[in-house]
Formats: sequence, C-alpha cells, structure tokens
Amino acid sequence: MQRLTVLHRTVYRYRRPVAFGPHRLMFRPRDSHDLRLLDATIEIEPTPRLRWLHDVFGNSVAIAEFDTAAAQLSLTSKIVIDRHAGAAPEFPIEQFARTIPFSYPIAETPDLGRTIERHYSDPDRLVMEWARQFLNAHDTDTIGFLSALATGIKEQFSYVVRHEPGVQTPVETLEGGSGSCRDYALLMMEAARSVGLAARFVSGYLYDPAIDGHDSDTAGAGATHAWVQIYLPGAGWQEFDPTNGSSGGHNLVPVAVAREPSQAVPVSGSFDGTAEDFVEMEVEVQVRSLRVLEDVA
Repeated sequence: MQRLTVLHRTVYRYRRPVAFGPHRLMFRPRDSHDLRLLDATIEIEPTPRLRWLHDVFGNSVAIAEFDTAAAQLSLTSKIVIDRHAGAAPEFPIEQFARTIPFSYPIAETPDLGRTIERHYSDPDRLVMEWARQFLNAHDTDTIGFLSALATGIKEQFSYVVRHEPGVQTPVETLEGGSGSCRDYALLMMEAARSVGLAARFVSGYLYDPAIDGHDSDTAGAGATHAWVQIYLPGAGWQEFDPTNGSSGGHNLVPVAVAREPSQAVPVSGSFDGTAEDFVEMEVEVQVRSLRVLEDVA
C-alpha cells in the first residue's frame, strides 16, 4: 500500500472574456477495495454551480455550469488516496481461461458486451496480424500473451506526448510507429479484442518515483495517463500499461473506465466565442508519495 497525493490543474486562457457552456469533469476516483479515497477537493474559477452524477460505467462525474464570463477558466483537483495493488496479476485465473483461446461464461458474456467487440475499422486485419506475433502456434498462456503485448508496444513504438484531443486509430499507430499513452492503450485494447478478450480503457494518473528522487525509467507521468484493463475470469479486471510495458496497478491511479477513450476524457466543455478567442491550455499534473512529502516537512 502507498499513500499518494494528486494535483491536477487545467487552465484555459482567452483573448477576451467568454461565456462557458457546461463542463464535464472526471477527477474523482471510485473508492474500492484496492483504492481508498481519503480526501478530494475541486477549486474552479470562475465559480460554477456544481452537481455530481454517476455515468453509465459508474464513474464519478462533476458537471460545472457557469453564469460568469471570464478570460480564464481554472480547474484544480486535489486528491489523497491509499493505493492497494499487486505488482502483477496473480492467479487464481479460472483454469479454462489460463490459455488462449477461451470463451467467457454464458452468465458474464452479456455484461461484458461490447468490451469484447472490435470498435475500429481494420479491413486489412493489420491489428490482428500484428497481435499474432505474440501468440504461439497452439494454445497461448493468457498472462504471457498480455504481458508480451504490453511489452511489445513499449519496445516497438516511439512514445510521444500529444496535447491535441482525440486518439489515433490502432491502424494509424501501427503505420506511424508512434503514439501517446492513449494511442497505445487503444492499440492494446483492439489487439486483445482481436483474440476474444474483453478490454476497456482507463484514464487516470501515473506515479513516477523519479519525482520523489528515486531511480525510475517510467514514461507518461506529468500529465493524465491512460492504460488498459482486461477481464480475466477468476481474477476480474486486470491492469496493463503498454506505455511502460508493465502489468498490475501499484503505480496507477484509475479515475475513469470506459468502453472507448472518448467516454473517459478528464475535462470536456465549450465556450461561446470564435476559434481566435482561444489562446492556450495549460495542464499540470503532480503525483507524489505522501510519505516523502511528510519526510521533507
């Protein structure tokens, strides 16, 4: 278990005061057996009316509605959590699911639904052919395949930071040979789905021990992060981070899970003005170990 603090600040700047439409915010993790939310605050300027809801996936969503025009919109989230997670998926995975291919139980298939289906066009079967390199000629160890898939993405593609919204399609990532964390996550999801596995997109934060002075080669910290959960009978939803070629959630802080990336955007909204009114967006994310902060204090 480790105690982490997360500061997430997003600032939008405009050339003149503009009116804001409703903004949809996904900052607050769900409290569970492996993540305990100890504290959560949101500071927004200009001050909005704020209401909360659970979306179709059970994610905690805040809706901010504004009456005041402004030349700057600032949103700051601060959370403190205890994260309980193993370093890697562990058995018991049901015996029948320990090798690929396998079929999900009839009782679970309707609930997994579209998380098993491919979502992006791939007429030349490029994603499936790429994924085949991690499969043996016959039955393949399920965890071995998923671990190799995550490692393969890290090793075969060039990681880039992209601030523009949206994701590349898996075919675009394959053909371009590079991508951001969310592009990597989507490629792994579609590759896993190509062999019949249920996969979903996760948006949240990544703790890099380097920020607290420890040795680390972690990539993707300093911004919101994205990774994948795969459903394994007996073990449930297990986490894989293709950006770092890792499995298990010990350094991951999940905030939102969704069937596809557009459903887990941390901040989305609109303003009343022209494209020229927008100047810039600034995002700051810091994930720190509370124990280190206490030691420094």
